[in-house]
Amino acid sequence: MPAGYRHGGELMLCDIIVAIGPSTKRATSRLVMRLGDVPDHVTEGAGGIPEHLLGQAMAVGEVDAAAPHPKSEEPSNGGFTMTTQRQRVAIITGTGSAQGIGFAAARLLGAGGSRVVVTSTTDRIFERVTELRAAGIRAEGVVADLTDQTGVDAVVTCASDSFGGVDILVNNAGMTSVSDSYASGAVDGLSLDNWHASLDRNLTTSFLMIRAVAGLMQAAGYGRIVNVSSVSGPVAAYAGDVAYHAAKAGIVGLTRATAIDTAAAGITVNAVAPGWIDTSSASDRERAMGAATPVGRSGTADEVASAIAFLAGEGASYITGQVITVDGGNSISEERGR
Repeated sequence: MPAGYRHGGELMLCDIIVAIGPSTKRATSRLVMRLGDVPDHVTEGAGGIPEHLLGQAMAVGEVDAAAPHPKSEEPSNGGFTMTTQRQRVAIITGTGSAQGIGFAAARLLGAGGSRVVVTSTTDRIFERVTELRAAGIRAEGVVADLTDQTGVDAVVTCASDSFGGVDILVNNAGMTSVSDSYASGAVDGLSLDNWHASLDRNLTTSFLMIRAVAGLMQAAGYGRIVNVSSVSGPVAAYAGDVAYHAAKAGIVGLTRATAIDTAAAGITVNAVAPGWIDTSSASDRERAMGAATPVGRSGTADEVASAIAFLAGEGASYITGQVITVDGGNSISEERGR
């Protein structure tokens, strides 16, 4: 069981697991222990809170308990507007892989001061939580199926109960889930069930997460939503996976429509479109495609995370409904096969 964090005089464990699949769901569980009951290994062992962070975590927790969820302040200074950076709360989905874009984004946002809630479809997410905490980042993990409303609710509840709200949402869940089968196919060979499964995983998850946090962000007057699309679908395509391309193109439409719907509430909604990125799931062929880009190599998860972190920052307040392509110039190159 993952260790917790100190919050207002208590050690709270946000250990939420929603069983994968609609027929076997377990209720959200939450364990709260008084500090006097905390065993020594919680603060000393792997996965616990480093001793040097306990005082800092306690101070932040007391502020959280006594005050409403923080909003950004934009005081006037001689005609110029300055933004005071506050500690934010970020949900990052699709964070199970140690080499993936989601975890890279969680590390970068956490290093910048955000408290993070990370999620995946398997309990390997708790390994990521342990790694984030070891780096001094306040983090909680949730195992959930985000194609189902119950899983979405569990993630948002964890963020609200643990950290007081949601300021940033990074929708990275999608592609192939390690806990479920996945079948791609061309338009004449893809079953309707697999079509729906791909759209649910790669598009519906983002819709459900956005819908779940929109009200919280509107009430706070602040929000940053970053959706991870792809060059595959909005910009280009490869053979044999029509549903994935349709879903990732749909992410761009969802991004732009939601940006219009939420702009007046202080919420920005943008997307990143990665190209050939060298993660643990990349094949040798995909790495060869990366080597053929103008930059001459595949991108890294950290490079995509940098674009995500920029769009998730307070400085990106006048950017909404946009797509940043992160592909080493591949989609703009006319000269191929040199």
